[in-house]
Amino acid sequence: MEFKRLKYFIAVAEELNFGRAAVRLGMAQPPLSRQIAALEDQLGVKLFDRSRNQIRLTDAGAAFLQRARDILRDLDSAYREARSIGQGGAGQLRIAFVGSATHGPLPGLIQAYRSKYKNVDLSLSSMNNADLERALIRRDIDIAVARPHLSGAEELRSAELFREPLILAIPDGSPFADTARSIDLRDLSEEPFVLYPRRPRPSFADFILRVCAENGVTPKEQLFAQDYQTAISLVSVGVGVAMVPESVSHSPRSGVVYRSYGGHNPGTSLTAHARLDNRKPQVMNFFSLLQSFTRRGTE
Repeated sequence: MEFKRLKYFIAVAEELNFGRAAVRLGMAQPPLSRQIAALEDQLGVKLFDRSRNQIRLTDAGAAFLQRARDILRDLDSAYREARSIGQGGAGQLRIAFVGSATHGPLPGLIQAYRSKYKNVDLSLSSMNNADLERALIRRDIDIAVARPHLSGAEELRSAELFREPLILAIPDGSPFADTARSIDLRDLSEEPFVLYPRRPRPSFADFILRVCAENGVTPKEQLFAQDYQTAISLVSVGVGVAMVPESVSHSPRSGVVYRSYGGHNPGTSLTAHARLDNRKPQVMNFFSLLQSFTRRGTE
């Protein structure tokens, strides 16, 4: 059955006059009459009672009118949904990120995306870098936000979201918590260092150990936490000190103070990645918004 015949039928059923229906449809009356007759032949029933001066719907026609309206309404909805998903205005976007990313600009970027693409179903989860890379390879996620980036970045679509210095997280009961000046890392050589993640290795923990080495420090006691949140919890109860991204200090934590340190500070970054072959409009829209977001941040 041709959908245009349903439109013709609905117009005639609502006008109950072939002439007015033809004007409404922008066509001549004879072709319209032939289309309705063809529809009735196809169905094998009469949809209109033409025995009087004014036509009226038969019982079959009245029932078919409601169904025809439902069909065209569903078809229009399907068109709009397909068009919206195809343009990235609906559908799903799966984003995973390292835990410390929640303290930087990522929440603002996600909020901006939600605001612009209200009908996209956003799936958010936290993973370490190794799990992020594995999830991208398996297509379990669309976008990975890693610190500083994934090892296979050259084979991925990548965009740096943010760069920031490293700072120290220190228990508030530590003597170093009372100083307002930058701390010399060498003064912390006897302090336990809380590093994360525990596994897999190499990881952000190894990056921090390299930064310490470049500043002439080898922590004598190294305590490994599985994730960033656990590491900060250990600092808060006085277990040791940790080196963290500066954005972490924007979310105060009881028992923890944050201090800058003097010496070599390579900083750290957040990078968004996606598979090169994943050209879903939702993904492309995210990277486009990310670029606008980062440009505004540098102005």
